[in-house]
This record gives sequence, structure tokens and C-alpha cells, in this order.
Amino acid sequence: MIWWLIVLIIVIVLILLIVFGYYNRFTVLQNRINNSFAQIDVQLRKRSDLVPNLVQAVKGYMKHEQKIMKEVTEARKALLKVIPSKDVASKMKAGDALQGALKSLFAIAENYPNLKASENFLHLQRELSAIEDKVAYARQFYNDSILGYNNLCKTIPGRWFAAMFSKKAGKYLEIPAASRAVPKISF
Repeated sequence: MIWWLIVLIIVIVLILLIVFGYYNRFTVLQNRINNSFAQIDVQLRKRSDLVPNLVQAVKGYMKHEQKIMKEVTEARKALLKVIPSKDVASKMKAGDALQGALKSLFAIAENYPNLKASENFLHLQRELSAIEDKVAYARQFYNDSILGYNNLCKTIPGRWFAAMFSKKAGKYLEIPAASRAVPKISF
């Protein structure tokens, strides 16, 4: 009789260890997702903090290019407004808008040889390019974290534990359809 009691206790302990193990895996993966999302915020803030310096470097050369300067400033304000929110789509949209405005700024800067040769401008341009790479990496890390979490939520026995703990699969960061469009080139 005591033998059955020992086996029952061992089975109960094993079941509890498995449940706790899966609960902890879900928690670790959710923390990784939250961390990767926070890293995106950090990079977006760094990019928006760099913009005023870039605008100041360019202003002296492009006094009559006020429209693009206003677009960059407005796009930066919009990004700073959405960074504290949890809305992933609005953050990505605002970040893409700022990136587009900055591309226009750099395209116009091509018309100013003295500006292109300015050490300060070149430094800011390199720094912005590095931040863009970090934003892309942070987005990739976020999606990789979502992949690991979703795999756990959709495979057996993780699927059973996900249902038990009321966990749902996460959503990937996606590139807007306008950004995926192939540019038309005509000669």
C-alpha cells in the first residue's frame, strides 16, 4: 500500500513540475517579447532625438527648403507622441513616416555640395544609418521572439498549457503594404 502512495506522490510532483515549467516558459517568452518591443522604442527615440541635430546642420544650407524641414519636424513630433503607447501599428506608421521624411531631406541635401561635405552632416547621416540598422534588428528580434512564443502556443503539449493559462499567439510586426510595393522604374 505504501508503494502506491509513493508512486502517486511522484506522479503528482512530476505533473506539477511540468505545469510550472510550462508556465515559466510562457512567462520568459512574454518577457522577451516585452523587452524586444522596448528596444524598438529605444531605437525610435534615439532616431527622433537625432533629428533636431540633423535639422540644425541642414538649416543653414537649405533656407528655402522649409517644406521638407516642416515635414521632418512634424513626423518627429508624431513619433514622439506615439512612443509611450502600446499600439504597435501606430508606432511603426509614425516611424516609417519619419524615415520617409528623412529620405526626402537627404535627397534634397544632394543638391548642396557644401552640405554633403560637412563633417557634422556626414556624422549625423552615418549615425542615423546605424540607428536605422538597429531599428531593423530590433524589429527582427521582436518577430523572432513572437515566433518562439507562437511555436510554444501552437505545438503540443504547449497548446494545451496555453489554453490552460489563457495565452494567445502574438502578432508579428509587418511592413505596410505601401513599403512592400515594388518601385516602378522607367527609362
